[in-house]
Amino acid sequence: MTVGGRGSRIFVGMSVAIAVLAGCGPTEGLSLDPPGRSDSQGGDKGGGQGDDTAKSHGTNPLDNPDGTDPGLGRITSGKDRTDARNLIDQVKTKGRGPKTGYDREEFGYAWADNADDVPLAHNGCDTRNDLLKRDGEKVKYRSGSDCVVVSMTLYDPYTGDTIDFRKEDASEVQIDHVMPLSYDWQMGASRWSDAERKRIANDPLNLLPVDGSANSAKGDSGPASWLPPAKGIRCSYAVRFAQVAIKYDLPVTAADKDVMLDQCA
Repeated sequence: MTVGGRGSRIFVGMSVAIAVLAGCGPTEGLSLDPPGRSDSQGGDKGGGQGDDTAKSHGTNPLDNPDGTDPGLGRITSGKDRTDARNLIDQVKTKGRGPKTGYDREEFGYAWADNADDVPLAHNGCDTRNDLLKRDGEKVKYRSGSDCVVVSMTLYDPYTGDTIDFRKEDASEVQIDHVMPLSYDWQMGASRWSDAERKRIANDPLNLLPVDGSANSAKGDSGPASWLPPAKGIRCSYAVRFAQVAIKYDLPVTAADKDVMLDQCA
């Protein structure tokens, strides 16, 4: 359950049993050094350009509790950082369980339009194209369609790069499950119904179109093992991770929660 608005950004952890797609990219299980603790995680792609340009792109996640507004904007003010930490503090913790039995198909076929109780579903357009439309600019559709995106410009919050997307190079933009599906499986989604797993896999709150190579590098890592290369977006990323965890009553590891809090210090 979510109570929206800048004045009362309070998320009540309510067990909305739902399914969670784990690594949304073609590669899972790739983890980097813990973010913020080595140079490999420290720098912004493009010499820090991402930090500068991110200010004007995307929606502050504190103002976007259902994930229907475009992109992921930076959290910069002291008040918003305090609100962010208060939100993250609500996330429960536990150890990461075994991956036994996990399969992407446990969360339904990819980008199903028929998930119940999530925004943008049942609109005649698959989830991937819904997300491209949500976050893209200068969007063009296949002839005769108002669904299939064939080209657009995308600002990638993870790297700070602007991508000129063409459908023939579809893998250049991948849809990231902020809270990866296999992570969800290990944190409790293995006990959910098929319908619940389908929800988290197709919920726009848990989905961001991003640079394909960044998504592949993330795999099914939690925040303690991977953070976006663009430092300026990391607090927002931690908030979005927390929003998904709270909405679906899923815990994170203690190490992941500590790193999430650090990003909004």
